[in-house]
This record gives sequence, structure tokens and C-alpha cells, in this order.
Amino acid sequence: QVKLVQSGGGLVQAGGSLTLYCAASGGTFSRHTTTWAWCREAPGKEREFVAALLRGSNSYNANFVKGRVTIARDNAKNTVSLHMNGLTSEDTAVYYCAADQSLILSSMRTARNYDYWGQGTQVTVSS
Repeated sequence: QVKLVQSGGGLVQAGGSLTLYCAASGGTFSRHTTTWAWCREAPGKEREFVAALLRGSNSYNANFVKGRVTIARDNAKNTVSLHMNGLTSEDTAVYYCAADQSLILSSMRTARNYDYWGQGTQVTVSS
């Protein structure tokens, strides 16, 4: 059974930085077929794509975060991280890691396309 377990998150001041982690277990995550992503869900809003690492190749960020986030994978530890800087109150949300083994470039930016999800981690940015 595939399991994604998240850690990190919490309260941070505006302008600060934070790193989230996601540890995967219970499945075979081929580097060349698995897309790893982070999505977020703010109160009253739909879950939205933040960043993804497509099939072990390039990374892609949502326009609203641009260069403020970095997604990375540690294949040896089977973990994925999301480092965020320049945080604002607009970044306050529950953040989820996600994985899927069938997505391509045109489908990876849609949160509902991912099959596997972490439990979610609250990130609160105080102004």
C-alpha cells in the first residue's frame, strides 16, 4: 500500500522560508515514470498545483510562486521536498505532496489527476 507521509510546516513570519518533506513507502516509484508534486488548499478554495518534478526530469512551478519554491527529490531516501522562500500571507494553506505514475506535461498541473496523496501539512504565514 502506497503511503506518503509529510513533515515540516508550521508557523512562519512573512518573508521567511520553510521546507516541507514527503517520505514515500509501500510502492515502487520509478524515477522515469513518477511525477512528484506539491499542491495546496487554502480555506474556501480548491486544491491547486504548486510545483512538480516530472518523471525525474524537469521541475515546474505554478505562476503564482515562480522562483520562490524549489521541489527536489532524494532518490536514495525516497523523499521529496519543497523549499519555499519569500512567504506571504497568501501562501497560508494546507500543503499536500502527491505522486502519480501516468502523468505527462499537459496533465501534471491539475491537482485532481494525482493518485497518491500525503496527509497534508498546515503552513501559516503571519504578517
